[in-house]
Formats: sequence, C-alpha cells, structure tokens
Amino acid sequence: MTQTMRAIEITAAGGPHVLQPGTRPRPRPGAGEVLIRVAFAGVNRPDALQRAGLYDPPKGASDLPGLEAAGEIVALGAGVGGWSLGDKVCALLPGGGYAEYVVTPALHCLPVPEGLDLMQAACLPETYFTVWTNVFLRGALKAGERFLVHGGSSGIGTTAIQLGRAFGARVFATAGAPDKCRICEDLGAERAIHYREADFVDVMRDIGGADLILDMVGGAYLPRNIRALADEGRLVQIAFLQGPEVTMNFTEVMTRRLTITGSTLRPQSVLAKARIADDLRAHVWPLIEAGRIGPVMDREFPLDDAAGAHARMEAGDNIGKIVLKVS
Repeated sequence: MTQTMRAIEITAAGGPHVLQPGTRPRPRPGAGEVLIRVAFAGVNRPDALQRAGLYDPPKGASDLPGLEAAGEIVALGAGVGGWSLGDKVCALLPGGGYAEYVVTPALHCLPVPEGLDLMQAACLPETYFTVWTNVFLRGALKAGERFLVHGGSSGIGTTAIQLGRAFGARVFATAGAPDKCRICEDLGAERAIHYREADFVDVMRDIGGADLILDMVGGAYLPRNIRALADEGRLVQIAFLQGPEVTMNFTEVMTRRLTITGSTLRPQSVLAKARIADDLRAHVWPLIEAGRIGPVMDREFPLDDAAGAHARMEAGDNIGKIVLKVS
C-alpha cells in the first residue's frame, strides 16, 4: 500500500463542481477499526448536503464525503475480531468513502451477501441501515399495515418498498414519473401514486389511511402527511428536501393520537449502529441472499467524476442507487 491515496475533496461549500480530485495521506485504523481498500462507494443525499455546507461531519470523522463503501479489508486495528485481512465487506462509514482507502469501526462492516458483487454491495449499508432503524425500529411497521413511502424510486425508497413487502406490509409509494411508478410497483408496491397527477392524501384516505409514512420531503408535505395517516398512525421523517420549517395545527395530531418521529443515522453512537448491523445480518441479509430483495442500480461513475454523480442525483433523474467506481 502506498502512503497516499486518491480522494475527492470538497473544495468549498457549493454545487457539484466543488468536488475535485486530490491526494490525501492513507488513513490508519485505530482500535476497533478496519482499513478498507475501496472498490465502490455509494452516493447519497447526505453527501450532497455536506458538500453544500449544510451537514457537518461528526467530531473526529473524515471531512471527505462518502457514507458507504464496499471493498477488501487490508489492515486491522487493535482489538478487532471476527474479520481477517482479505475479507470482502460492505460497510457503513462515518465519512471518507470517496477515496481509495477508508477506515470504519469493524462493528459497522457486513459481509458481501452471496450472489452480489462489490458494486451492488456498496449500495446496501446507508439505505438498509436507514430503512431498518426508521421503518422497523422507530416506525414499528407490522405485517398487514398500510405503509406509504415517499420518493419511492430513490435508493431509500426502493429499499423501503422491498423490505416493507418482504415483512408483510401493504406498500404504497409516490413517484414523479410513469417509469418511476412502474419500478415501484415492480418492486412490490400495491400502488405507486404519480404525485403530479394524483393527490396521495386522497388515495390513502380512500383506503383507510396510512398506518406508517416514511418521508424525506418535508415542507408542505408535513400537514398533508398528517391528513393521509390513519388514526393512531405514525410519521417518520428522515430528511427535508422541501425544507425543515412549516406552520401546522397540531389539533389533528392530538385528537387522532398520531405519532411524529424521525432520526438521522450519522450522529448515532458506534454501539447503536453496531446493533443495527447485527439486526441486518440476522434478519435482512438472508432475504438478499435468497434473492427476495436487493439493490436497485442506477448508474456507475468514475471516482474523478463525483461531480457528475451528484448532478444526476440532485436532478432527480436516478432510479435507485448511484455508485462511484474507485478501484
């Protein structure tokens, strides 16, 4: 291994053009960490928020973007057990995935599922960790419940649709184009609602309301989500593409006993994320290996064209996950 590595740096807060190739010292794993030679890195909305100066890395994390990757373990920190040099893994990262090497807690690594290659595996950690914790742990989705997923053709959306269906829920989704709606239904949504042509509030109320809604839009969607919920329904908020502020009358929340919750993944403790990894390995990885669920791929970009990957994601053109080919 060389002492330096190629990496994509955020040269200033701004648009995709601020992502520029650079050279950094190769990181070294600390206690409980592994060093991964990155083959592919996933591209996610939080990366774009960090690039725009709206989402600072946690204390001690790399300033490089990239919250998930797949590759080969090439060094072990003190006290690491359960992994060996040469193991192929995918991993949730505290940052730094847009680079040839990255360090992460060993507890946040998962084996590459049988039947998947490294490019597909790089699409798993950020979305599967996020969906599992928000839909099943916080949202408490149960079999038979009506589950509405906004942004159904996104990486999060395609994952949530598949997992919801796999665990017995009636899944509905919103998307902004006919081809995106078809993808949602092919993945298991009972109905995909073209939000430019139909009101998801009316659709959900006609069938009794949603028991659970997963939303990353925010803004004006918040009061509409409240109206779309069934009595005692739950809304889980994970992002705010339309902004985090809204004026709303909470009377309906009280009288219909609704629950509004949400979370962000990156600031959670190493132990909390390790517990999610354990859940995924026990309950979700067998479904992937059985071919019942899996990543939906959009496009691959070379590492040096991270700006192009961000531009595609922010234009909303992607269906499923975008990845960077690193090595």
